Amino acid sequence: MAMKTNLLTTSTPVRLHGVSFFSSFSGRLNHLSARPLPRLIARRVQTSCCYRETSLKAVSPELEPSVSDGIGIVRFLKGKTYLLTGATGFLGKVLIEKLLRASPEIGKIFVLIKSKDQESANKRLYDEIISSNLFNHLKQMHGSSYEAFMKSKLIPVLGDIGEENLGIEYEIAAKISCEIDVVISCAGRTTFDDRYDFALNINSLGPGRLLNFAKNCTKLKLFLHFSTAYVTGKKDGTILETPLCIGENITSDLNVEHELKLASEAVRKLQGSGEFKKLKELGIQRAQHYGWENTYTFTKAMGESLIQSMREDVPVVIIRPSIIESSYKEPFPGWLQGIRMTDPMILAYGKGQISGFWGDAQSFVDIIPVDMVVNATIAAMAKHGCGKSEVKVYNVTSSTHAHPLRAGELMDLAYQHLCDFPLKVIDIARWKFHSTLYGFTSSVIDLIAKQERGTKNEGGEAEESNATLSFKGKRILDYFVSLARTYEPYTFFQARFDDTNTRSLIQEMSVEEIEMFEFDIKSIDWEHYIVNVHLPGLKRESLKERSN
Repeated sequence: MAMKTNLLTTSTPVRLHGVSFFSSFSGRLNHLSARPLPRLIARRVQTSCCYRETSLKAVSPELEPSVSDGIGIVRFLKGKTYLLTGATGFLGKVLIEKLLRASPEIGKIFVLIKSKDQESANKRLYDEIISSNLFNHLKQMHGSSYEAFMKSKLIPVLGDIGEENLGIEYEIAAKISCEIDVVISCAGRTTFDDRYDFALNINSLGPGRLLNFAKNCTKLKLFLHFSTAYVTGKKDGTILETPLCIGENITSDLNVEHELKLASEAVRKLQGSGEFKKLKELGIQRAQHYGWENTYTFTKAMGESLIQSMREDVPVVIIRPSIIESSYKEPFPGWLQGIRMTDPMILAYGKGQISGFWGDAQSFVDIIPVDMVVNATIAAMAKHGCGKSEVKVYNVTSSTHAHPLRAGELMDLAYQHLCDFPLKVIDIARWKFHSTLYGFTSSVIDLIAKQERGTKNEGGEAEESNATLSFKGKRILDYFVSLARTYEPYTFFQARFDDTNTRSLIQEMSVEEIEMFEFDIKSIDWEHYIVNVHLPGLKRESLKERSN
């Protein structure tokens, strides 16, 4: 279903925690409305609960693992049924794969899929999940019965996190809400400078719609939400694992209802007159006004705060990963979907498009492999899936590593790999960090101008101006300058993430659980991961995207 552009064309507020944010947005989709499902059923009840291989460092956490049953992760997974949003995304797919591989005896995973009809939803499930090479281990496990197994476990549900009542038909909602044990909120818009109305609708209001659905699930044991470690907006110091709450650790000046009205009014006024660009600018302006770096983290923060204020007695776990990159080990090293946070800079460097970036070599690059995020998530799910009413936050991050990865080390490792295995035949210089945007811009202008002249002039500071560049050259320059501005909060990032709760999970796990669900960051060998795992995986993904 195509998304209409006038998503917010009314400013008639209704209840905020009920949750009907606006009652009469034009168009059938009602993108920013979130009225709860009718009380279909009785209130839920609580229940008890292939690259060059180098030797990986053994997982030997300093925390003493449990000598008994541990958390009981596999026991918890058995027979449970899930509702998952964002299933076709990078993180969602890896979560599905691990759940099915670790516990083939799980119940069902209802997968919310946005599509025009059920047939196309079925096709998306097959094309984007069942056919993915991510599931090769499961294919080997189940042989000729693989597709039958997957179709028995993965049930596509036609819907949309951006619609009222998730866009699920009443009869289907009534049926599946009797079966679901765990609701997993994994959908989101991750563009840093997204349109404000789109980001509000999905990142801020989407989790509230899903939470309202969860409240109607009679067997519900847990609502699990994926946020981001950067959700607090802090850029230095220590970032704690505490829930976000307006009036406590978010300024009481922030009013979500006011932001919705503001976006609604902007859409109404801007129809057809450069609205896309202006609504992107509005999101950045509002985020920076309140101390966040971009629209993405700001709208995710509002989403978290609404979960906290709306949850009533629903048990909630919030997972806050940092920069999620390719898998460390599972289901195989280096699996990646899409060109992610640090990747555009590395690819441009390998292609000779840039030779440095605006940033600080000593800044923390808090990368976490996707399989570790998934393993920590499953452990937290089992730990808190007993129906106890509480909110628990887990920072799944790497900056507390004994030797945290810094930007200078990352780019030195990239240089090492690209010299040995170049993306193209060029002379590649060591990466340079520029302390000013002007210095970075000048270096890019100089490089583009030399490439356009076809010369190999040596030289330090640029003698060119962007006036001498071709139209194509100016577009390339604009792209990199925009990228530098967008990434500036991260290329100068000095904060470290407290992960006390996450480390405590490891302490409660048995030796067998630690081996099966590994997420101890102490086991990460950065040189091995970047040079032998991530960069080969990134090159593979880049080639795949170009061929597509």
